[in-house]
Amino acid sequence: MNTMKYVDAFRDRAAADRLVHEIRQRQTQRWTLMEVCGGQTHGLMRYGIAEELAPEVELIHGPGCPVCVTPLEAIDRALQLAFRDDVIVTSFGDMLRVPGSQYSLLSARAAGGNVRAVYSPSDAVALAKAHPRRQIVFFAVGFETTAPATAIAVRQARGLRLKNFSLLVSHVRVQPAMRAIAESHDCQVQAFLAAGHVCAVMGYESYDEFVARHHLPVVVTGFEPIDLLEGVLEAVYQLEEGRAEVANRYAWSVRAEGNRNARDLVHEVYEVCDRRWRGIGEILEGGLRLRPAWRDFDAEYRFPLSIQPTEEPGECRSGDVLAGRIKPPQCAAFGTRCRPDRPLGAPMVSSEGACAAYYRYARSHVS
Repeated sequence: MNTMKYVDAFRDRAAADRLVHEIRQRQTQRWTLMEVCGGQTHGLMRYGIAEELAPEVELIHGPGCPVCVTPLEAIDRALQLAFRDDVIVTSFGDMLRVPGSQYSLLSARAAGGNVRAVYSPSDAVALAKAHPRRQIVFFAVGFETTAPATAIAVRQARGLRLKNFSLLVSHVRVQPAMRAIAESHDCQVQAFLAAGHVCAVMGYESYDEFVARHHLPVVVTGFEPIDLLEGVLEAVYQLEEGRAEVANRYAWSVRAEGNRNARDLVHEVYEVCDRRWRGIGEILEGGLRLRPAWRDFDAEYRFPLSIQPTEEPGECRSGDVLAGRIKPPQCAAFGTRCRPDRPLGAPMVSSEGACAAYYRYARSHVS
């Protein structure tokens, strides 16, 4: 099967030009939309969509990167564990590069800490099985998209009767963050482009209540140029007609109910909790934690640590970037004091971060 043939259909220049023309024909005033997925941010920047539509359609970038919103204290907790002789801390490669209050897990590894990058939570389970005398901690980050995989891992560990595997959980939930943004006093957002990969797992039925409450259109969309432009077009149609509805423009991957099996698995292993988001603060029901029945696999209970909440360095405006109050080039440190090789904040480190997207695809903005 030639899969590139199907990808190319979503990158077709003529089709994209037609959608841009239709957006401009339909629009009678300026509208401000927010995407809440880092993959969408990179798509909008990589293909020049944000620049092409501006200023008539202003695309601002929300907290769409779960690595970026992982709070400093969660990283500091992982750092403390990494320097214990009996522990190996594992996580995804991006997470290792994000700085805590002082340094990153990658820097900790260089200084002798026990840190390993893995491709999946199941790799960490295999590591625990292979090293029964070491405690293997998987630093679990991500939106609802990755929560099923960590739930599978902890079920695997229980099935194997592993006593040396645990999760340091920092999973976050997208819709509560959207709610926090919509309810903020300085909210500029008039419509949301919802994260397609999250909706593929969790569905979009719950957005009906969100839309009814906040009177903001929510359009589920994907990551390729045609996906994104169709999402923008739907949002503009609704705004111009004074409507606020949930619309699915990613139907080839997303169903209203999502993935029932994945949702049931997440519900079995996790419960909703309040969670601090890096640069944003405490978000009501903004995270997931292991249920009491799975507490034996909770690293926070297995290794009690006293870590205080820590704020970002004053020079770093990642909180404003993540909340959509500014775009990366509006931060004085962007491209000068803050670069991918010496980042001040997480959005410049992560492959899904907005600052990294601007640095890579909009170099004309770098001073």
